Amino acid sequence: MMTTRYGVQHVGDVDVFYREAGSRDAPVILLLHGFPTASHMFRDLIPLLADRFRLIAPDLPGFGQTKAPPRGTFDYTFDRLADVIEGFTEAMSLDRYALYIFDYGAPVGLRLAMRHPERVSAIISQNGNAYVEGFSDEWGPWEAYWREPNAVNREACRPSLAPDTIRNWQYGTGANPDLLSPDGYELDIAYMARPGAEEIQLDLILNYHSNVALYPAFQSYFREHRPPLLAVWGRHDPAFLPAGAVAYQRDLPDARVHLLDAGHFALETHAEEVATLMRAFLDSAIDPATVKT
Repeated sequence: MMTTRYGVQHVGDVDVFYREAGSRDAPVILLLHGFPTASHMFRDLIPLLADRFRLIAPDLPGFGQTKAPPRGTFDYTFDRLADVIEGFTEAMSLDRYALYIFDYGAPVGLRLAMRHPERVSAIISQNGNAYVEGFSDEWGPWEAYWREPNAVNREACRPSLAPDTIRNWQYGTGANPDLLSPDGYELDIAYMARPGAEEIQLDLILNYHSNVALYPAFQSYFREHRPPLLAVWGRHDPAFLPAGAVAYQRDLPDARVHLLDAGHFALETHAEEVATLMRAFLDSAIDPATVKT
């Protein structure tokens, strides 16, 4: 059951690619990736937990190997991404799962949690922001585009998609270069070079403001439903600051917060440490009778 399996699940007009491992009767962890990557970001984490959990990592529409309709016939918004992943969980008969949310996966996953709080057994937020305190001062071009969605401001966001930005800023900032494999960022760079990929990502950058508008609703969900939460954060993340991890404790006083000596893509260098923290957390967050030993 340690072997990673790969499949495609049809959800309406979207073919959702996913990878999974673990026993089909084990507690489920739904792994939601971020920007500009795909489910391959979990390639090191999945084998470390597959002995005790069923791990399922889909590629969001517009990312990785998931096939979705082109712009103009499919709305590349976070609401629509959440709709597809909601349909994916239902098609896969996932009626109870822990959520691992990272970057873009956070607003997607938290939309799911608000829609179906009864399905969420726990949340692991790895640099998955839900508080304005988590924003660094590097968001200027995106915020300008949100305020004035014109062609000039759209073009000003395009450098966020450039190979050097992906390689050196997103992956490289705060990461130990001796531990940082090129596999992850070079694959992301290749995905971004596909025809039409940049325009889809610029649409999502514009729509990102809808996530910030939902932060109060996300926080209300935390207070009302009290999901067990582990915030495990690369402290050197240039986009999402450690304050975003600590802020979870305002609404969830029992939330566990761990800051790693890592960057935004903490799993690239600290997968084993994250897996160890997750095991200890999930042992207490999920009914032990349901956890394989």
